Amino acid sequence: MIKSMTGFGRSEVSSGDRKITVEMKAVNHRYCDISVKLPKKLSFFEVAIRNLLKKYIGRGKVDVYISYEDFTESQVCVKYNKELASEYYDKLMLISEQFALDNDIRTSVLSRYPEVITLEEQTIDETEIWELLELAVDKAAKAFVESRIQEGENLKADLLLKLKYMVELVEFVEEKYPQIVSDYRSKLLSKVTELLQDTKVDESILLTEVTVYADKICVDEETVRLKSHIDNMINTLNDNDNIGRKLDFIAQEMNREANTILSKVGDIDITNKAIDLKTEIEKVREQIQNIE
Repeated sequence: MIKSMTGFGRSEVSSGDRKITVEMKAVNHRYCDISVKLPKKLSFFEVAIRNLLKKYIGRGKVDVYISYEDFTESQVCVKYNKELASEYYDKLMLISEQFALDNDIRTSVLSRYPEVITLEEQTIDETEIWELLELAVDKAAKAFVESRIQEGENLKADLLLKLKYMVELVEFVEEKYPQIVSDYRSKLLSKVTELLQDTKVDESILLTEVTVYADKICVDEETVRLKSHIDNMINTLNDNDNIGRKLDFIAQEMNREANTILSKVGDIDITNKAIDLKTEIEKVREQIQNIE
């Protein structure tokens, strides 16, 4: 199956008083570019999250947003720095003695000095948090992949229709080519007969000229290769993941053959079909940019 590079996935996992929400969204990108935005207290899990996501993502620019909520009553605790408070007290006493000032040190005043009393977040259980986080990321990634697969199926259906139309265009060129040579021979014979009037036309010279012309405008190799590329692309669409780069390469080769046909044959009908062919190839290339 093929996957689109655009996709969205979301999950919300709760356990006790903790809740983790994960959202993922992606757009086209040549490589795999994963950006993870998560709370500071969970930042040490970033590498593990990236490694987990790489199992699901081959290409695309993916933004991952993670939020963490903890409703437990003991998220923070009050810390008293006894040593620092003693040092503040000693220095205040020294100032009082040195300048003969009244000593008005009170507990409420001393407690307000920097770092004497602080609020400190409780240490979280990394194993417990990772189990919850891993579950949330995994669920979001699976939903994300599913959305990519659904969009990929739509892309595949559209590409197959375009490839079918391209086959029709190539077959028109193949069928039209012999008629162009026949028309050229008739026009050449008519022109030579008109110029020579009653003189008999040398068939060998006429045949040589027609052969040279036919060889000059011959597009057999190009049409055969085009059909081969189309078949290759159809087969590739039925392959597994990460086919975007291969499809893009095939499309480039198809465009090269279409350009050659356009440059070789001056017939207006084939020229129009070759232009239509190039247009379809360009549409195919645009769609391929969306495939992982």
